[in-house]
Amino acid sequence: PIRPLFPKGWHYETQLVTLTLSVDHEHPYDILAMNGASAAIAVSDIPLDKYVGAVRIGKLNGDFVVNPPEETFEELEMDLIVSGTEDAILMVECGARFVSEAEVLDALDIAHGEIRKVVRAIEELAQKAGKPKREIVVPEVDEALVAETRERFGAKLDEVTQVPEKLARQDAIDAVEQEVLEALAPVGEEADEAALARRTAVREAFAKLEKDIIRHRIAVLKKRPDGRAQDEIRPIECEVDVSPRVHGSALFTRGETQILSNVALGTTRMDMKVDDLRLLERKRFFHHYNFPPFSVGETGFMRGPKRRDIGHGALAERALAPTIPDEEEFPYVIRVVSETLESNGSSSMGSVCASSMALQAAGVPVSAPVAGVAMGLIKEGDDYIVLTDIAGVEDHLGDMDFKVAGSRDGITALQMDIKISGVTFDILRDALEQARRGRLFILDKMAEAIDGPREQMSPYAPRIESIKIDPEKIGALIGKGGETVRALQEEFEAEIDIDDDGTVRVYAPTGKQVEACIERIESMTKEAEVGDRFRGKVVKTTAFGAFVELTKGTDGLLHIS
Repeated sequence: PIRPLFPKGWHYETQLVTLTLSVDHEHPYDILAMNGASAAIAVSDIPLDKYVGAVRIGKLNGDFVVNPPEETFEELEMDLIVSGTEDAILMVECGARFVSEAEVLDALDIAHGEIRKVVRAIEELAQKAGKPKREIVVPEVDEALVAETRERFGAKLDEVTQVPEKLARQDAIDAVEQEVLEALAPVGEEADEAALARRTAVREAFAKLEKDIIRHRIAVLKKRPDGRAQDEIRPIECEVDVSPRVHGSALFTRGETQILSNVALGTTRMDMKVDDLRLLERKRFFHHYNFPPFSVGETGFMRGPKRRDIGHGALAERALAPTIPDEEEFPYVIRVVSETLESNGSSSMGSVCASSMALQAAGVPVSAPVAGVAMGLIKEGDDYIVLTDIAGVEDHLGDMDFKVAGSRDGITALQMDIKISGVTFDILRDALEQARRGRLFILDKMAEAIDGPREQMSPYAPRIESIKIDPEKIGALIGKGGETVRALQEEFEAEIDIDDDGTVRVYAPTGKQVEACIERIESMTKEAEVGDRFRGKVVKTTAFGAFVELTKGTDGLLHIS
């Protein structure tokens, strides 16, 4: 939220470091860190016109709570983090359990009231302890060059910025830019500094003209670059079972954005250990997102996930998490990986859609399908337009990026970045309602490919079954030094977990191995009853019969009669 507030012309390398020195697990450190960062800038010599405040609004047992304690996080029906200035909200992140659009708006209203209190305290601090602000020369575009470029090349630029296909449009715009540079700022083999400065000025004028043309056409004339209506979603194609060997997969294509999501199921021993400053210790559902350079037609190093990739993966995870069954119902660890194969606008919301379908294809009994859509805003004076399913150019030149994910019953995740201060609650209300309609449309398209979780899991998925034994028999099952349970695991290629209450979980590559292992455990631990049949080992013979081992520690006499 702070980054857009830096003045144009600020070219100093700037680093804000937040050190968490102590954690009490009552007051979450993320909100404190944001407010502390804003306060640090306020007392520095960085010339920000406005300061940022942040607050968390939780919904607990039907009521809104300001900055709820960390111990309540698992119970929250909505976890909304909001930051903004005294005038406007700038950034929102939300995870929720199917809340309505009206509830989100109410929470945002409460949040802004709390943000104003924080901002006023920071302003008071700046007055008492702030340094004098640095003078910054704001760079200005040469309006005469803009006017000349518009007069000579405006019509051609207007035409090429309406080419529907992304790469073709970029190539066409680049070609016009080269024409403009050759005409207004030609450079010979030995160009002097003045000529190079002129060329830079022409580039800046061209960029401003391009932005003005596109924004005016969208906001005032209501015409999008690819010709769509403001609430129209690009063509959607959905497919499941794309990857034959994984436990579940789905391909979601929307316009020029394409995501392949793969699901892998594992045993509870494969859960993710969380070693940070939160109370959360382990996760059994996690979603990862990859954005290779080729997805936008570029080359680049692939050295692990970047900040953006981590954020998009977390957003999709937040959107899907409320639909994941609990461990008692589905005792698996679930990992989903979304691969961005092509991107032109909101690959994060595409990954929500692909991953929801992949989970259903894997046989995970999710409570509901989830879809996501990215909304945009372009505002020119009093004219504005809310856009559904924004493409890359609309995101780049727009004033708001508003991602909403959820089911038919409500919102599960929301992320909003606003670049201007004039976004009213009426605009937000329009955007949320338009997003709801778009989400329902996408869910209908997804249902054509898969309409609910499969009853059968992939034959490649591990099988997990659990049984209850007498807790007093646990020692017999484990054996001396664990030899009995180790022998069972080797024989059936299984993993066996034993809880103190007698719950035994068996994991194996196939259902047949699980069944055989459970049958053996039951024979070892059950009490022998009249009518039971056993195949037993003769452990001793006597003059009056033979002793046969029925279960571990229990022999039966087979009398000679």
